[in-house]
Amino acid sequence: MKPIVCIFCEGNDTKIAVLEKDKEKIKVLKTGSFNVVQPPIEVAEGITNLKMESEELSLEELDKADPITEVEVVSTSGLALISTSLKDINLNNSLFIPILTEPAVHYHVYEGSKLGKSKKFVNDLINDISETKNITVSKDELAYVELADKSSLAVFLSGEVSCIKLVSSLAGYNGKRFYKIPTIKSAEVALANYIAKKKKFFPDDQSLIVYIGKEYSKLIFLQGRKLKHIGTTLDIGTTNLHTYDVYFSKILLEMDNGGISSLDNIIVCGEDDSENLILSFYGTFPEANVSRLEFDDLNISLLDHDSQQSISAYSILVATANEFFDDQNQKQTDTINLLPRYVREDQKVFQFAWHGYAILPLLFGATFFLTLQILMNNRRAAELDKEIAQQTVLLRQNQEILGRIAELENKISGFGQTQTILDSAAVGTGVWSKVSEHFSDFFGSKQNIWLTKLNGEGPAITVEGYALSKLSPTELAYSITGSELKGIFFESIRESDAYRYNLNFNLSQFPKVTP
Repeated sequence: MKPIVCIFCEGNDTKIAVLEKDKEKIKVLKTGSFNVVQPPIEVAEGITNLKMESEELSLEELDKADPITEVEVVSTSGLALISTSLKDINLNNSLFIPILTEPAVHYHVYEGSKLGKSKKFVNDLINDISETKNITVSKDELAYVELADKSSLAVFLSGEVSCIKLVSSLAGYNGKRFYKIPTIKSAEVALANYIAKKKKFFPDDQSLIVYIGKEYSKLIFLQGRKLKHIGTTLDIGTTNLHTYDVYFSKILLEMDNGGISSLDNIIVCGEDDSENLILSFYGTFPEANVSRLEFDDLNISLLDHDSQQSISAYSILVATANEFFDDQNQKQTDTINLLPRYVREDQKVFQFAWHGYAILPLLFGATFFLTLQILMNNRRAAELDKEIAQQTVLLRQNQEILGRIAELENKISGFGQTQTILDSAAVGTGVWSKVSEHFSDFFGSKQNIWLTKLNGEGPAITVEGYALSKLSPTELAYSITGSELKGIFFESIRESDAYRYNLNFNLSQFPKVTP
């Protein structure tokens, strides 16, 4: 579970505690008390550009105000102290819980009938607040719990809350647009629920919770384990307390206002839970069981010694963290959540007006349609790519077939010429047979003449050869009709004398052989 940063703004004192759920216990990671909110200042109309730098004021970009306006300025040095103290905490992954008390929140007891959590009851509650207190309350800034006498205690905001501004200022100081705020709690209700959960009160016990702060103190009354009455905030604390007797008169007054006759239990917590205070309560209320609030359900091992000793000062923050974790686990239903609508809107990643939300379905529809079209087109493109690949293979096969067809066409086109040559060769086959037979007979009878070369261009035939006798070539020429002996040349072949001769004759004049 994410760590939570509880912030309790009580006057100029701002307490911060960082806690997280550790199995069955709550682990306290860090605590601190800071003075970060300066007293209100007056701003005259027309003054603009108000900015805080260090501890000095400068004027820069502030909207026009009413003639006399009170402005709370968050000290930059205070933000620096908080940011430095939380440097070991991942604030982006943390949840911030502002804890409010009077005057940031108002309490109103409503005696009317409560019909569950119906809208009619909420409207009756808002109308009763408007009539009795003259305050207009919106539904998102209102919550209520049931008191011990079955009446309802309404808790509501009025105007802007400085504790929320502090969280926003801290986010801006660290360069963030916002920090996540899941809920806003009531200090008195959270503390009452926490002590009622820890203590084993009897159903008829009247108990008082005394929380002492630095500047203010709280008186919270329980009947059994349910909230009975919340007293008005006391303007006394450890910084301005001179005697404990002041508490006793205030307690007796609030007991009278709440219809409480006696006290069975008194629980002390806050900045002062000393033995002197406890003994003083024993002296005034001898029949009451007076004790300090113990934190045996906390893991405070990560805190230093001084922080461990002063853990009671952070009672309200611990109680709020316990209530928040119970809310997460749905262990407790009678709790307060005062998160205003403007805070929820500021924390949205996408911020739209009503017409922006109206057009969101169209945007989703258009996105779905375009996505569907893109997927269909991608599938069609894949099919076309596959078809193109198949056609490319077919084209290559066709080109190979066309190449073979061209070769066959060339062979077919040359067949006629080949046939003519073969026909002419077939016709002259008998002539060549006669020529070959004549040469064979002549050369065989002479034994001193031979043929080395026979060339023919059409009917003209050229014969070359050698003879050992000069008369043999002449006789060969006489043996062929129409032949012409071109020349006889003397050449030595190895160690013998020989004659090279050239002889021409016309094949057409050679005697033809009839079939």
